[in-house]
Amino acid sequence: MPLVLATQAPGEPEIFASVQGEGPSAGSPCTFIRLSRCNLACIWCDTAYTWHFDGDDRTHRDGETFDRKANQITLDVAEVAERINALGQNRLIITGGEPLMQAGPLAELLELLPDMTVEVETNGTTTAPPRLDIRIDQYNVSPKLAHSGNAAELALIPERLRSYSLDERAFFKFVVASESDVAEVAELVRAHALPKKRVFLMPEGTDSETLRAREKWLTRSCLEHGFRMSDRLHIHLFGDTRGT
Repeated sequence: MPLVLATQAPGEPEIFASVQGEGPSAGSPCTFIRLSRCNLACIWCDTAYTWHFDGDDRTHRDGETFDRKANQITLDVAEVAERINALGQNRLIITGGEPLMQAGPLAELLELLPDMTVEVETNGTTTAPPRLDIRIDQYNVSPKLAHSGNAAELALIPERLRSYSLDERAFFKFVVASESDVAEVAELVRAHALPKKRVFLMPEGTDSETLRAREKWLTRSCLEHGFRMSDRLHIHLFGDTRGT
């Protein structure tokens, strides 16, 4: 079964080695694989080229749509595994888009990579089936707040949030742009019993100036609520670019 990947250039799948930029394993050397397609549509999404294709009328603040053929590539899982192994890292970050939309071929891929430590970046609207779940070491769950533009009934599914809250492999990473977003996070943490030690606030932004400005007041919010803070190291190092 093939995987549908994003591209870092036409015809070139977005599979690359770097350091993890966000969350609990920030700074760790790893290989990234970015899959295409998403079931949500965040208005500030910085990887809209994975889902906002020509003809898609969902809202994005840039108003740009992307040619599907140039921004999407389908590869056999064996070829994907070979490309990952060639990069020589032992930690794999599976991101998107929403990776769990391709759970079947992902399970096949990870069976070919039995020695990898695997992180999955997910929006938390679904869960992995057992064949895939058993191969995952860490979930980086990023539930989407109201400012994402997604309807709460689509983005914040109580049984999914509760399931991840009970899974010690799951860390919660909330994208925050204003202090009202922090209040929304605090209410979600209370309502769904999310463990504060596994909750990160991460500033929304695609340039260092914006991130640093928001981190100043986010520090106060983390002190007030007992949350952790995540930077976006890749933005400071490489800017808002693909394959980094």
